[in-house]
Amino acid sequence: MLIFRKLATAVIFAAGIFFPAPIHGADFELVGRELARMLQNGHYARLAFNEDLSRRFLERYLDSLDGNKIYFLEREVTEMKRRYERVLHDRISTKSIMPVANNIHEIYRGRVMARVAYVKDLLASKEFTFEEKRVVIDDRSEVAWPVDDLELRNIWSDNLENLLLSETVRRARLKARAIEGGKPDPFRRKPSIKKTVDLKFDRLLKSIEEIEQEDIANYFFSAVTKAYDPHSEYFSSNEMAQFKIDVSNELVGIGARLHSNDNGEIEIKGIVNGGPADRQGELKLGDRIIAVSAENDGNWKSVLFKSLDRVIEDILGEKDALVGLRVRREANGKDEVAEIAIPRGVVTMKDELATARIYDYRQVQKSRRLAVLTIPSFYFDFENSGNRVSVDVERLLGRLQKEQVDGLVLDLRNNTGGSLPEVQRLTGFFTGRGPVVQVRSKSGQIRALNSLHRKPFYDGPLIVLVNRNSASATEILAGALQDYNRAVIVGASSTYGKGTVQKMMDISEYMPILADRESAGWLKLTFQKYYRVSGSSVQIKGVIPDLILPGLGDSFEKGEGFKKHALPHDIIRRNPDFIPLQRNELFVSKLIQKSRERVDAEPYYKQLTTEILRAKKALKENSVSLNLSDRLAELK
Repeated sequence: MLIFRKLATAVIFAAGIFFPAPIHGADFELVGRELARMLQNGHYARLAFNEDLSRRFLERYLDSLDGNKIYFLEREVTEMKRRYERVLHDRISTKSIMPVANNIHEIYRGRVMARVAYVKDLLASKEFTFEEKRVVIDDRSEVAWPVDDLELRNIWSDNLENLLLSETVRRARLKARAIEGGKPDPFRRKPSIKKTVDLKFDRLLKSIEEIEQEDIANYFFSAVTKAYDPHSEYFSSNEMAQFKIDVSNELVGIGARLHSNDNGEIEIKGIVNGGPADRQGELKLGDRIIAVSAENDGNWKSVLFKSLDRVIEDILGEKDALVGLRVRREANGKDEVAEIAIPRGVVTMKDELATARIYDYRQVQKSRRLAVLTIPSFYFDFENSGNRVSVDVERLLGRLQKEQVDGLVLDLRNNTGGSLPEVQRLTGFFTGRGPVVQVRSKSGQIRALNSLHRKPFYDGPLIVLVNRNSASATEILAGALQDYNRAVIVGASSTYGKGTVQKMMDISEYMPILADRESAGWLKLTFQKYYRVSGSSVQIKGVIPDLILPGLGDSFEKGEGFKKHALPHDIIRRNPDFIPLQRNELFVSKLIQKSRERVDAEPYYKQLTTEILRAKKALKENSVSLNLSDRLAELK
């Protein structure tokens, strides 16, 4: 049973264009059929597998390809709906879905290439002055599809002008900041603004050219799973490998932070202290990778304009095995090329591990020691051989106890989740023995997950910091500490509001014995909901802090309630073994009063309130100016 992260983290327990099947690899028609069976048999919502669900499949697939409605025309979408929206559930069940997925993707591919060609012609032939008083729609997801090519060309012309203006403003601001600090123009050796934007479209074309049958299957199967709820998801084999890295905060690689630059190169933005690249010593900050030899055998693969994910796949590998990097670096004002061989090694992403700091304060004649314990995620290791957040937090709490701290702040801001067993164990450090959270299956069975600690590991004053990005396992911990009256919760108007539980399922295990199972992928399946010990679900509503502070995150449509097909909020019975502490011992009313007085008097919060109102206004207007003077005024 686990809780997991992929961009937003989840709670996890434990007739068309033909693409030839790969010589080695899964039969994606068979994968699709098994995926459909697993969803029908296991998903919490128990949705009817019918035409209504088929419509959702198509809707989510089109969203994944063209969510901003800048490629497909209205007549194309109408025709796709006529042909497919009532039959996709049958076709995926009868192993005839991939021709549909390929056909729609081929239309998309053609539209992308046509739009890029049009934009490149505009870049070469048109001058943009940014003097007209016009605006462009920022988010087109809720508008109608373009009706014809003329409307589509106008949309792309406006979008191109917006890209050029945004780059113009960005450069002007960074250049002014550099000059103010006595530094040279940071863009003196960079491509022109037009060239920089042109390279973005080269990268888009390259990404389209790289798409393989496995990628199309990934897009479509992900659409199928997300038609059930926002957190059920299909993972390709490569995505599953990355997921394991994300949740364990460990990988076998070179220990460098990589970034795709405007020239299509992979730039070294950071080197991990003590990591393989640091120990080897040749790789430098600012080096730009142009080719990789995964086996360091002289077989070089260009990485120019390739997606960062695909480059990382080649750089990761077996411990102690060499990987070759061909890099460009600046020397004496000129570029030179170097080839470097680095032995891969285990890299721990220390920035993502739990940390603690102690602050000493003096109040009148008395000093106090307060500690801040930051938990970026509830990480764990699939093989139980690596990092575990509960072990790290237990160690840190032991040190803080020896330092005799007078109070503790748990910083859970931007913590989007992780392992359910880890948060179950960790909650007991503060509450002692008792129920931590309740889970309900699709059959309606409810059971409690308990902490087995006889008494709390830390029983002193406790504050928990949260924001709109605090989700999933974080909401379990914050909700339990609030229900037990064990801590004062401080933060934004609410947390994210994700109250569902997922499990990872290897699809290959459900395929016929003689089938080719390689690259079949995994299903992240929503199969339970979780509830606080008080009986309320955090689904949609999240955890409401005791002390609410203004935050810019409240300006944006962020949270479970803004996701398509999110499961509803509901309430179950209070756990009979739940015994809270006395609420009055937290002095919440007094703290709220004092907090409001500080917020009203503090200039920072007055400025923040202005920024929140401005952000809400911009979100409502849903447009940005294409006039240079107006754009600069918007950014002040």
